[in-house]
Amino acid sequence: MSHSAEEVQKHVRTYIAVFAALAVLTIVTVYISYLHLPTPKAIAVALFVASVKGTLVAAFFMHLISEKKVITSILLLTAFFLVVLLIIPSIR
Repeated sequence: MSHSAEEVQKHVRTYIAVFAALAVLTIVTVYISYLHLPTPKAIAVALFVASVKGTLVAAFFMHLISEKKVITSILLLTAFFLVVLLIIPSIR
């Protein structure tokens, strides 16, 4: 399977953009740690940033963005149950 030079360049630009976004989000994570937020807010913000970073990795580096709907729906179902499991301890 051969790919044109333009197609390869497009993929390389995408990977570089995702890498830059991950680097910026890592810097944001470090910056947030210096804000001395209350623990529940700090955890919520950290989980949000980590979720965004994880979504970028799964979508682009694991190529889930172009996968079939079945794989995407399984991923979304897994994310739903993760959220449910994270909410359960806060109900008590």
